[in-house]
Amino acid sequence: MCGIIGYVGTRDVPSVLLGGLWRLEYRGYDSSGIAVIGNGELIIRKVPGKLSELEALIKRQPVSGGIGVGHTRWATHGLPQENNTHPLIDCNEEIALVVNGIIENYLSLKDDLESRGHIFRSVTDSEVIVHLIEEDLDKGLVDAVRSTVKKLTGNFAFAVISVNDRSKIVCARHDAPLICCYNSKEAAVASDISGVVSIFNDVIYIPNDSIVVLGKGKCNITNFQGREVRVTPRKVTIDVKDIDKGHFPHFMLKEIYEQPKVLHNIINERIVGGRVTLGSELGISDAEMKKVSRILIQACGTSWHAGLVGKYIIEKFARIHTEVDISSEFRYRDAVLDSDTLVMAVSQSGETADTLAGLREAKVKFLKVLSLVNVIQSSIHRESDGIIEIMAGPEIGVASTKAYTAEIVHLYLLALYLGSLRGFVSKVDLEEHIAALTKLPAQVEQVIRLDDDIREIAEEFSDARDFLFLGRGLNYATALEGALKLKEISYINATGYAAGEMKHGPIALIDHKMPIVCVNPRSSVYDKMFNNIQEAVARKGIPISVVTKGDRRTRGISKHSIPIPECHECVSPILAVIPLQLLAYHIATLKELDVDRPRNLAKSVTVE
Repeated sequence: MCGIIGYVGTRDVPSVLLGGLWRLEYRGYDSSGIAVIGNGELIIRKVPGKLSELEALIKRQPVSGGIGVGHTRWATHGLPQENNTHPLIDCNEEIALVVNGIIENYLSLKDDLESRGHIFRSVTDSEVIVHLIEEDLDKGLVDAVRSTVKKLTGNFAFAVISVNDRSKIVCARHDAPLICCYNSKEAAVASDISGVVSIFNDVIYIPNDSIVVLGKGKCNITNFQGREVRVTPRKVTIDVKDIDKGHFPHFMLKEIYEQPKVLHNIINERIVGGRVTLGSELGISDAEMKKVSRILIQACGTSWHAGLVGKYIIEKFARIHTEVDISSEFRYRDAVLDSDTLVMAVSQSGETADTLAGLREAKVKFLKVLSLVNVIQSSIHRESDGIIEIMAGPEIGVASTKAYTAEIVHLYLLALYLGSLRGFVSKVDLEEHIAALTKLPAQVEQVIRLDDDIREIAEEFSDARDFLFLGRGLNYATALEGALKLKEISYINATGYAAGEMKHGPIALIDHKMPIVCVNPRSSVYDKMFNNIQEAVARKGIPISVVTKGDRRTRGISKHSIPIPECHECVSPILAVIPLQLLAYHIATLKELDVDRPRNLAKSVTVE
């Protein structure tokens, strides 16, 4: 959620910190700040609001020094105001701390600290950390951090600097992401690789429950008990241009337009010689896969919607009973799971706290976990038995687009792989589905060419207060995802429903002011969906329908229709969601909202 950056070296420290924070802002934030040690004192600059305001403050009140930390905050405790903004400092103003995470036992810790005379400047949970470090600072910064982490309950990653030791940054990680880099002249720490991509060629993914002492030419990693941990640096595989908007006004639009290329790369990589291959890290043998009698997919948000599509197609092709659970619910219900259950975690970031917790719950029960992730070496990647990399590339826009379609394609491929393995998908069937997938990138291109038409529809409905999204079968998930995209970035109340369920309640909402997005490409449930649209029309609803090109029936009863190419039913959720992504995008831009950084949201949800 929050973004952390720290740097020690010969470059201009405030510039490095600001540059890192700009590249980490996609994580979501409501305030930001930096702390720099210069001339033996701690200098703090922080503001609630946008990074541009912090940048303006630093221009008005310049700072300099050889070491510093920075932070973009996504509030969990306390309003986004200056006293709650990181960096947080101790009573003596000698220590500066930046934190990502939640400290669950902060109230009892705070009571104890206040009883011993500590003065708290914020109402955040994180401030207890800096005061705990302060209490043991006479042992040295590293030992003070080691003593502190043992008292904390929750999940956290933090970086701390002290005026008493200006040569190093000390970091700690427990169930929240953190990476570091160093060479003979400089070193840095960040929440993820985006923060340091312009400076370093190698990166170290900090293991869980580790403390890092970082300085020029130095990166010492130990576990919480003090034993040394050796980690091999990995090459940085992304470039600054990969996380740049290019000529697009927003990352979200760029990422929508990147989908044909992403899908082309996936299909070229995953379909070889007429067979499906899921990569070298699948980690679960064919023999083990054949024994699976049940699959439980657990995910959050957009990834949960992808999982719903996966349920339909895995059951269809592999004939394996499949459930889809919201991760935060899966973790806390006493699920009945047997040894032949395969648990799947689906996460774009690979750091989603609820999904990671669900993965660990499965591992405690000695179940195999197969995960779909976009970020290699993320926590979910490292802790899973098997991995399918979704290959979407860096996704910066908070509202996921290309990661969603990449997840669906991989679930489709997994279904075909399992179906072939179990003898339910013949060679002829497989050829048919491969042909459908091979056409997909060009078909997505065709849908994207409707961008201007979709913008015209958006202009008509940008002032609507409510939207209803309806779909059936595979495209029930498309309706849910379309509604989520709209509410995420336009703040319009949008609700997705299985169309057959509409008459059991939501139909009461329909009147002459209600736009209803109906996802009805040609499919096995086309006629049923058509009847549901008729029911909405009879209540004076305003249908905006996604239809197969050439379909006159649904178009004839709709106020607007958006055609997608003729395709196999299993491909339709990918083609049908593109217009809904564009519709949400254009409505949000017409309302002059911050599309890439919608209020209250974060890209990587690393707290429960």
